[in-house]
Amino acid sequence: MGLASLAGDSDRPRIIAIANQKGGVGKTTTAINLATALAACDKKVLIIDIDAQGNASTGLGIDRKARTVSTYDVIIDRKPIEEATISSVVPRLDVVPSSIDLAGAEIELIDLDRREFRLKDAIRRMSRHYDYVLIDCPPSLQLLTLNALCAADSILVPLQCEFYALEGLSLLMRTIERVKKAFNPALTIQGVVLTMYDKRNNLSDMVASDVREHFGEKVYETVIPRNVRVSEAPSYGIPVLVYDMHCRGSKAYINLASEVLRREQTPMAEVGTA
Repeated sequence: MGLASLAGDSDRPRIIAIANQKGGVGKTTTAINLATALAACDKKVLIIDIDAQGNASTGLGIDRKARTVSTYDVIIDRKPIEEATISSVVPRLDVVPSSIDLAGAEIELIDLDRREFRLKDAIRRMSRHYDYVLIDCPPSLQLLTLNALCAADSILVPLQCEFYALEGLSLLMRTIERVKKAFNPALTIQGVVLTMYDKRNNLSDMVASDVREHFGEKVYETVIPRNVRVSEAPSYGIPVLVYDMHCRGSKAYINLASEVLRREQTPMAEVGTA
């Protein structure tokens, strides 16, 4: 079954936060390439970059000089998302870019009204139609990530195949439960995707086995391998699916998009609750 045949229609965007408080686990790489794969199956996709490092914006070819209005202005000053939106190098994929100003946003948010819901409010006011909105979160569990979790329908968790993976994931799951109780009861776990998998390394297999044992069908069948082409693509300002669509990394992200779309057609209770 092709990607396009799995894609459903909706009057409102499906909002997915891509989050993990640990850095270097493949959040931005997953956001960029999952969005590209979804756009390739004729879905209209928006990436909202709320990480002050702005790697998702850079990885999609958005020059820093072009970021005159950014997610900082959307969240802090309540500028319309449309004013910040820039078309990427990928057809049907737009970006709300980040800026370094976001580095101080955590402090500024403390005294603002509806501080947890600024991003949710902005998305609700959005007039452009998208099928998917992917939010690339910073490596923390502070107010910017909280804004993403309050705005999202679900959370997708990239998880590096390393020794401390489960420890960090447990902390994130507790945070998600607190967010559900206090701010967003409808928030669900879209899935956990294993990243930087090295089949030559026994540790990767051990971590994958442990994660699947703990979280069951919440873990995607697709694993994202360590792949030099995936690492090279951002330096050219393009997703790996554009840089080399035939490499192992590209094929993995195409498979991941297929799984994401398939889960969108399956009630969450059937996906698994482990």
